[in-house]
Amino acid sequence: MPEILFREALKRGPQEALENDPRVFMMGEDIGEYGGAYAVTDGFLEKFGPERIKDTPISEQAFVGAGIGAAAAGLRPIVEFMPISFSLVAFDQIVNMAANLRYMSGGQINVPMVIRAPTGAGVQLGATHSQSFETWLAEVPGIKVVCPSNPYDALGLIRSAIKDDNPVIVAEPALLYGDKGNVPDEYYEIELGKADVSRSGTDITLVSYGYGMRPVNSAADSLEERGHSVKNYRLTFA
Repeated sequence: MPEILFREALKRGPQEALENDPRVFMMGEDIGEYGGAYAVTDGFLEKFGPERIKDTPISEQAFVGAGIGAAAAGLRPIVEFMPISFSLVAFDQIVNMAANLRYMSGGQINVPMVIRAPTGAGVQLGATHSQSFETWLAEVPGIKVVCPSNPYDALGLIRSAIKDDNPVIVAEPALLYGDKGNVPDEYYEIELGKADVSRSGTDITLVSYGYGMRPVNSAADSLEERGHSVKNYRLTFA
């Protein structure tokens, strides 16, 4: 299997969707000419044009609201926050509108919208750009939240998120964008809401998700060197 970067996996899923489904479009701050805060949308503006790759003003509440309206009208938007910290500005739209429209309409209106959001600290940004709110958002009925820990998960999860008929937040650990991992050439998806046993053992069970899998794997290696059998659960959701 070829090795690709975490950011390349997150790029491949939306690129496939843009190529194959005319209802898909993307919007967010600096995703067009700049190519996204972490270069995930680099080259998209040139390939797909400004009608489908939309740079937005610095107003998360406004462009999430626009995404919800577009989704309710039959499109399939992919919205990007620069960091997940900025989701706070759009909580009313996410929690009161995106999460509830299906229920308030008796199933007549769906919101097939993906929100991509870098999460976590460690990339030389300030405190207001470095928080991790994926577990808050996962408490909201009607919202699915996924958080990949490697390129394989990133591609499989974002493919499934884009195909889902309800809102999905993809929380992307900022420290992982430069990580490499094996991804098969064959098409695959990862079912939303499933965990994976990444290491089998009988003495100790360690559970984490996202960037947290890095220290968990290190701890498991250390424990096994001391003679303990360790099971690791890798959550793909928060």
